[in-house]
Amino acid sequence: MNTPLLEVRDLEISFPIRGEWTPVVRGASLAVGRGEMVGLVGESGSGKTLTALAVLGLVPPPGRVTRGSILLDGPGGGVGAMDLLTLGARELRAVRGARAAMVFQEPATAFNPVYSIGFQIAEAVRAHRRVSPREAADEAARLLDRVALADARRRLDDYPHQLSGGQRQRAMIAMALAGRPDLLLADEPTTALDVTLQAQILELLDELRRDLGLSVLLITHDLGVVAETCDRVVVMQGGRVVETAAVAELFRAPAHPYTRELLAALPRLGAGEEAW
Repeated sequence: MNTPLLEVRDLEISFPIRGEWTPVVRGASLAVGRGEMVGLVGESGSGKTLTALAVLGLVPPPGRVTRGSILLDGPGGGVGAMDLLTLGARELRAVRGARAAMVFQEPATAFNPVYSIGFQIAEAVRAHRRVSPREAADEAARLLDRVALADARRRLDDYPHQLSGGQRQRAMIAMALAGRPDLLLADEPTTALDVTLQAQILELLDELRRDLGLSVLLITHDLGVVAETCDRVVVMQGGRVVETAAVAELFRAPAHPYTRELLAALPRLGAGEEAW
C-alpha cells in the first residue's frame, strides 16, 4: 500500500463511567489505502462504529477522543495529511461529505421523514458545490441513477417511507456521494436487508470503488462479506485491534485466537448434521 488515504493511529475513545473517563476504544490503529476496501470486523460492542464515527468527529456525547491521531491525506496525495482531531468545528464540517462520508446502518432513521429523498440529496449537493436548485435536483437524479435506483427521476419526490429497504440504502449511498468524497465509511450497510439485496449493495459499493477510485472502510460482523469484497481486514475485539491482514492471508492462517473463533463460526456448506 502506498501512502494511505486514511490512517488511524493509537486511537482512544473514552466515556465517563462512575465519575472517571474510561476507554472503550483502546489504542486502535488502522489504515485505508487509495482505492482500497478494508473490512473492519468484530462482534457488536467491539468499537467498530465508534472508530468510524471518530473519523468524522461524530462520537456521541458524552464520549470523546482522549488520545491518538486520525490522518487524512490530501486530495490526490499531493497536499499532505491533516490530523482531523486538530480541526475546528467549521474545518471539520468542510471535510464531512466532501472528503469523507458515511453510509449509515439504517437509512430509515438517517433520512429526515418529512422531506423527499430528492430534496435531501439536492441539499447535500448544494452544501458542497455552488450550483442552482435546478442543477442540484438534476445532480440528485444523476446520483440516484448512478446507484441503480429504478426510475431515478420519478423517485426524487418520494419520501423515505415510500422506498423499500434496499431502495433506501441505495438512496443513502447516493447522498453520501453528493460531495464527491474520497472515502466512504459504510457502517453495516446490508444488515437490515435480505441476502439477495445484501449482494446487490455490496456489488454496488465495489463497483463505485472501481469506477470512482473510492476508498471504502466497510464495517461488518460478517467475515463472509469481507471474503467477497475486501482487500484487507482489521479485526477488533473489546475496543482493541487484535489483527490486521490481507484477506487471503487472514483466511489461510489467522494469527489471533479471536479471529480463529470468528472463522470457526462461519457456516459451511456440506457440513451435514454435524453443523447443527
